[in-house]
Amino acid sequence: MFSCPRMRTFVRGALATGAGLWLAGCANIAATPPGTSLAQVTAQFGAPTLQCIDRQGHDRVVWSRQPLGQYAWGGTVDAQGRVQGIEPILTDEHFQVLKQGEWTADQVRCEFGPPAIIDTAGLPNVRQIVWSYRYKQDHVWDSLMYVFLGPHGDRVTKFHPGPDPMYDRDKMFPRF
Repeated sequence: MFSCPRMRTFVRGALATGAGLWLAGCANIAATPPGTSLAQVTAQFGAPTLQCIDRQGHDRVVWSRQPLGQYAWGGTVDAQGRVQGIEPILTDEHFQVLKQGEWTADQVRCEFGPPAIIDTAGLPNVRQIVWSYRYKQDHVWDSLMYVFLGPHGDRVTKFHPGPDPMYDRDKMFPRF
């Protein structure tokens, strides 16, 4: 694609700078004080990607950078329209909530936002729907969290991380 090493370096630098600026727009959303009105948060950071009712029956809001970004933030909203804290949700620690009870596809979407990729995996007789979320595994590695939703895509059967092929240098910057 880019045969000139200078051009590759320039493009990589431009992509990194652009990604940093894009992330900076929401980098402080997690610092929003609990009790801030949803209207104030929306005015500062934009409309949530998703609003839904979570597993406990609370109003939930999610700001997501999927499908290409690796970050999302979520929080609950009380009856007075105040956000009760916003936290990063695409983390190894937060994905562990999937171990608690059964999870439907709607509940997963409400907890983590829309996935980056929806695909299938497995042999024809054991094929499952897989939702993949881009994130930084251990806050470092470019990864996907694969959430398997069974053959009908209706409930979580397992989940595990893996490397994100989007960040494979040879695919992004082929050598000619």
